[in-house]
Amino acid sequence: MNKNQRALTPPMGWNSWDCYGASVTEEELLGNAEYMAENLKQFGWEYIVCDIQWYEPTAESTDYHKFTPLVMDEYSRLLPAVNRFPSAKDGKGFRPIADKVHALGLKFGIHIMRGIPRQAAHQNTKILGTTATAREIAHPYSICSWNTDMYGVDARVLGAQEYYNSLFELYASWEIDFVKVDDICVTEFKPHDLYSAKEEIEMIAKAIENCGRDIVLSLSPGPAMIEHADHLREHANMWRMTGDLWDNWPSLKAMFDRCRNWAPFVSEGCWPDCDMLPLGHIAIRYGDKATANRMTFLTKDEQRTMITLWSIFRSPLMMGGEMRDNDEYTLSLLTNEEVLYVHRNTHGAKEIQRVDDLILWRTQDNENNTYIAAFNIGEVTQMLALSSIPDSSSKIFRDLWEKKDLEPAATESISLPPHGAVLYKLC
Repeated sequence: MNKNQRALTPPMGWNSWDCYGASVTEEELLGNAEYMAENLKQFGWEYIVCDIQWYEPTAESTDYHKFTPLVMDEYSRLLPAVNRFPSAKDGKGFRPIADKVHALGLKFGIHIMRGIPRQAAHQNTKILGTTATAREIAHPYSICSWNTDMYGVDARVLGAQEYYNSLFELYASWEIDFVKVDDICVTEFKPHDLYSAKEEIEMIAKAIENCGRDIVLSLSPGPAMIEHADHLREHANMWRMTGDLWDNWPSLKAMFDRCRNWAPFVSEGCWPDCDMLPLGHIAIRYGDKATANRMTFLTKDEQRTMITLWSIFRSPLMMGGEMRDNDEYTLSLLTNEEVLYVHRNTHGAKEIQRVDDLILWRTQDNENNTYIAAFNIGEVTQMLALSSIPDSSSKIFRDLWEKKDLEPAATESISLPPHGAVLYKLC
């Protein structure tokens, strides 16, 4: 299948990182899956993604234990730690969890780091499907700056592609639907690392094609470079435009420039990624104890701004908070069908105006309906004259967040609070 057919609309789901870091458990995965099936599936949410270090028995937060032993099979492939994922015992891997997620009508994904485990290279373990060994395919100068688990894979040597093929054959046997590959989509690589990462993207894409299962490919952490847009679009379904995005206004504000720059590259199966939504109950097991186990620091206006920008731009939507703890407001942000229609059914979004702290975006659906988002990224209230919006003449403004048409007398101007946003359909 053409890789773009695997993600005709931007993927929507939940990822465990923002609330559990590297330490998520089977119960937490399945509990969030059950919540999604009951409360969000009808609105298009479908992926449950287990983030980093599911193969690390002692993981406990967003901090990593350096050079810690990892669970690995005889062919250099990492396996779920059974103390955290009991159903993985007896070599079952993630298949039992995937089966339960699929039974709920959802899809299951995992996070991996690019490359091969350092412990595999040090032990010189086997690679399935080749006489090459882990030590022979490891690229010892291609390493991650923030995690000690992996070496890069040297694409130039025998066994490199076979290693990635064996990984995705294993994931296909687990019936994985989504793989987030980390340490592969960043700007700070040295030349040899950048070359290795691009080659590894190609090997991973080829391994997905070979594995016999349609798997969505997401690349992290970013920020991806515009110069690599064509390569990313050719091989991946999602790629991060930013580093990890947390719940603070400066990080959210910076996304306006990134979205403006990446908007021309958004298309079916090719989704520049604004990162997870740090909403609701997050940082439950967080390395910084002073700010751990909190509700999002974003104000309600900032939360609405985030969902509005992600939706009109058409970023993937990956909820980061513990969904079982959602309050009414958080749930309302994730279940507004009129806003999510824009996310799933429009095209050609772009920034059309930026005057001081007031930003306007416009997009259209396939029936030529126009949608306008207005954002106030400043610190004081802004007045927006609706008559100044392009294509607004003789139009009724449908407020998608409030789910109501504005009365004619109310369409002269609106008050937009600091860090606030509105989303309109022009009827």
